[in-house]
Amino acid sequence: MAYLISTVLGLFNFSRFTAGFVAVLVGYTSSAVIIFQAAETLGASEAQTSSWLWALGIGMGLTSIGLSLAFKSPVLTAWSTPGAALLVTSLSGVSMSDAIGVFIFSSALIMLCGLTGWFDMLMRWVPQSLAGAMLAGVLLPFGVNIFTSIETQWMLAVGMLATYLVVKPLQPRYVIPITLMAGVLLAYTQDLLHLETLHFTITSPVWVTPTFNTASLIGVGIPFFIVTMTSQMMPGIAVMRANNYHTPASPLMTWTGITGVIFAPFGGFSYNLAAITAAICMGKEADSDSSKRYIASIWAGLFYLFTGIFGATVASLFTAFPQVLVMSIAGLALLSTIGNSLSAALHNEIEREAALITFLVTLSGLSIMGIGSAFWGIVLGLAAFYLKKAFTK
Repeated sequence: MAYLISTVLGLFNFSRFTAGFVAVLVGYTSSAVIIFQAAETLGASEAQTSSWLWALGIGMGLTSIGLSLAFKSPVLTAWSTPGAALLVTSLSGVSMSDAIGVFIFSSALIMLCGLTGWFDMLMRWVPQSLAGAMLAGVLLPFGVNIFTSIETQWMLAVGMLATYLVVKPLQPRYVIPITLMAGVLLAYTQDLLHLETLHFTITSPVWVTPTFNTASLIGVGIPFFIVTMTSQMMPGIAVMRANNYHTPASPLMTWTGITGVIFAPFGGFSYNLAAITAAICMGKEADSDSSKRYIASIWAGLFYLFTGIFGATVASLFTAFPQVLVMSIAGLALLSTIGNSLSAALHNEIEREAALITFLVTLSGLSIMGIGSAFWGIVLGLAAFYLKKAFTK
């Protein structure tokens, strides 16, 4: 009871609240459009598309809140953005019921990996430096976006950067919320907020009975599972390890897999660990006390639930913000995490070359057989690490 009371009271903290909001804001504005495209590929109705958003919001909210409370770590879940992109290109000609069968099949495989503990065994073979290098490679483009944004909306981007630089030494705990408010004010003065897109509707879930087509399960389900594991689960665990959270991977995978099986008939195509948005909840800006940062993930979970209940309404809210504002606040919120990841990657001289290979391959955006650069980065980095270890014995 005392723990529950402490957690509830801990919600009333502005920096944790803002970290959770920014994490959800970045997640939705950066990739929600891909979900609409995937639903459109299947010929989904407006009600079915809204149901997808309902299922994703409710599922991610419940898992983020439940797992964060269970492990007292900032566990944030998300949908698979690369997986959604894969669906856009792979579901043409597939029926909605067959697609739901694919979602259930992929989630069941994730659940199986969690129950067997295979993923935990794999992560024990990955040195901390390589996990940090992969995370840095994943996050670095977001830091770069702060400055490339200057080319398109220089007043907004420079104003937010200047606010961050001035406020950080004075109020490091509140630098991100203050910068976000400054960005919204600047966007408003420049007539960049598209508030006309807002509309308010409570979403109703729509059930689709799954069917299991062998060709779809093999041709779409297995690649979807691989992409989700390599581009989401692995970086998600790397984010936690790089921020010194050693929550076991197996139960996280088990519960996200179970959630996927339950919510798939309503359009919940995937649930997995977040990487980029999770890093926002794990940085010092979320809370100076690392043991309390899990409350930022609880806030994100509450925002997820809100987005699920209101579905397309909240999506329209996020699209009201200009892209430059979203890219800038994401990059600024991740600066300290990028720095910590690079420090962890390059600190050990013996592991430095392998970490550098991991970093560069991940950053390259390399994709082979539909599998993203984060996976290939860690594979090549591990090869370099263990080869060097073998020949220096």
